[in-house]
Amino acid sequence: MEKEKLESLLIDYIDGNLNDADRATIEQELAQNKSTAKLYRQLKEVMDLMANSKVATPGLSLKQNFEKALQAEISKTESSSSAEAPAKAGKQVFFKPWVLRAAAGVVLVIVGIGIGDQLNKSRQHDLEVAALRKEVEDNKKMMLSMLENQQSASQRVMGATVAYELPKADDEIVNALAKAMDEDPNTNVRLTALEALGKFYQQGHVRIKLIKALSTQKDPVVQIALIRLLVQMKEKQVVNELEKITRDGNVMKAVKDEAHSGILKLS
Repeated sequence: MEKEKLESLLIDYIDGNLNDADRATIEQELAQNKSTAKLYRQLKEVMDLMANSKVATPGLSLKQNFEKALQAEISKTESSSSAEAPAKAGKQVFFKPWVLRAAAGVVLVIVGIGIGDQLNKSRQHDLEVAALRKEVEDNKKMMLSMLENQQSASQRVMGATVAYELPKADDEIVNALAKAMDEDPNTNVRLTALEALGKFYQQGHVRIKLIKALSTQKDPVVQIALIRLLVQMKEKQVVNELEKITRDGNVMKAVKDEAHSGILKLS
């Protein structure tokens, strides 16, 4: 079988456009002729690559340049042999092997453009994530340093405020805020630390700290704020501790009243 005819039939066979007789002929040729089988694999690989390449859409200039190159190559091929019949229109001209190779080259360029664009976006995303992590880490260090400033209550308040702006509190932050809420000599620092912890109450380790603080907190202003927060959290397991507060003779009446109100809301 002539090579040109074989190539044309193979392309139609890959596309599923052969009649029964031609399909049987090609299948027999593929089974008996290794070179035909190799050519089939090469053609199918290129055609599959072209069919499945959807990573990026070529720009107008790329399309125009390809069409010019394709037309020039067709004209050169047509004029190279006067004995060769005029090129067939449509798919049979376009899908000659040399055209397939040229088209595959364009496809590979397009794929490369798409992959390069995706890699650039991925690198940009990684840089943004790294910058965000650094910002969070810097804010955390600043917050911890401010909370440890024993000379200035205003600095400690600012430190607790910085903690409130963080997207998430790890164990180190939670422990620092809990310590400030329990031990700081300034009521404003205690309240700000409690407010910051309250932002993260849905984290299990934060809830544990807040519940535990109810039995240890002695600052009346902070006690009232803590009771209100626990009620807002619907933390029913603190009802027993609230009942103890209502019976404690050393607790201020305002705190007892808040505890009693909390019991009613949680019961």
